[in-house]
Amino acid sequence: MILVILIVVCALAFDFINGFHDTANAIATVVSTRVLSPRAAITMAATLNLVGALCFTKVAETISKGLVTGATQHVVLAAIIGAIIWNLITWYYGIPSSSSHALVGGLIGAALVHGGMAAVKWNGVRDKVVVPLVTSPLAGFIIGGALMTGIILFISHAHSARAGRTFRVLQVASSAFMAFAHGSNDAQKSMGIIALAIASYNGHAVSKAPVPLWVKFACAIAMAAGTSMGGWRIIKTMGHRIIRLDPVHGFAAEVSATVVILYATLTGKTVSTTHVISGSIFGVGSAKRLGAVRWQVAQSMIAAWVLTIPATACVAAGMYMLLGAAGIK
Repeated sequence: MILVILIVVCALAFDFINGFHDTANAIATVVSTRVLSPRAAITMAATLNLVGALCFTKVAETISKGLVTGATQHVVLAAIIGAIIWNLITWYYGIPSSSSHALVGGLIGAALVHGGMAAVKWNGVRDKVVVPLVTSPLAGFIIGGALMTGIILFISHAHSARAGRTFRVLQVASSAFMAFAHGSNDAQKSMGIIALAIASYNGHAVSKAPVPLWVKFACAIAMAAGTSMGGWRIIKTMGHRIIRLDPVHGFAAEVSATVVILYATLTGKTVSTTHVISGSIFGVGSAKRLGAVRWQVAQSMIAAWVLTIPATACVAAGMYMLLGAAGIK
């Protein structure tokens, strides 16, 4: 029982870190365009992260049932610790990596050491993780570019000051929906991990283990609390270093990202909100003009995306062996 409690504490710590690590997903654009103050933006994001986290469970089911088999509490604990370490490293350096894929990578790495290749459901990893990893930022890029192109054509003859005021209002709404979408997908990862640990402790089949209501509330509150702390290093990258954002660009990027993330949530895919909003911002910037985008920033971000799953898998595999050596089974 002590090990289950430790897993729950670590999972909620991961959710808290995820909150401040990924705060930028929902508010970087609205803060950088000065539509909302940082405090107001963070309060809004924390509230809607909480609401979004309570509304869905398909992604939690993917994490608890669709990626590995025969996971023990030892495996789950090693996976969470590996993900937390990676999140803290990328947060420190201001790299907008994926908390979601850090957790998935940790789970895969620990499961591989525990049970070999057969312990990982490779079809599930491919369909629910790897394919969305590639297609979701591309979808954000395409939708963002298309939406921004349409907006440019629509407002080309409008009064610039009036259009600016309109999109300042619209961006508040789009940022709110983005925060809801973030909570709806990201908080479920920790829900799934805790459900997996509880099922392992009780000896129940994971396929029959529902996500308890208290787990939903605990994960939602932890993410909202983390969001309230802000993630200023990553906000700076997302809001300033990719392109110079105006309210119209922020609105287009957030709407595009929200569409992609909510689709993934409804279909149980573990996408990265960081990847999606980044792809959307790049798409919006490209519609403005290709030279407006700082493509060298994209290179470093993509490198972090590619490295996240193998890096956290290695860290979690090492943690599994360390925990075993310490007698934690």
